[in-house]
Amino acid sequence: MSTETTWLDELTYLNDKPGVKVIKAGTYKKKELNSILGIPNLESQIIDVPVCTDKHGLQMGYFSMQNSEDFEFTYTFLEIKIVFRGKIIVRDEQGNKYIAEEGDVFVFSPTTTVIFDGESDGDAFYTAHRLPEPSFL
Repeated sequence: MSTETTWLDELTYLNDKPGVKVIKAGTYKKKELNSILGIPNLESQIIDVPVCTDKHGLQMGYFSMQNSEDFEFTYTFLEIKIVFRGKIIVRDEQGNKYIAEEGDVFVFSPTTTVIFDGESDGDAFYTAHRLPEPSFL
């Protein structure tokens, strides 16, 4: 058995002990996606928040996008994204356009590639069945 510590072992997980946690708005500072994705004019932010450590990783996070550039993303995992302000627009590989507004929910199943439309201007909360993405932490 290896005693090597990985970056996953150093994270603080929300289920670290039994009980209730309230996460106040603004607790987590989102990261700019323009530098992560290499799209200078993109105005979009994200933050991953680790929930559990088991082999069936679960993340939650916050996502924002302002009117700017389109960007493509491939979901290799299940993600549920709830829009709580404004609207977020995605297009699938067939060109179908999906508009989610306040209170609407996206369900992205693996393996699905979408384009986040530059017309988007909204905020969302998401849960994802995956381990944390280091560049989003």
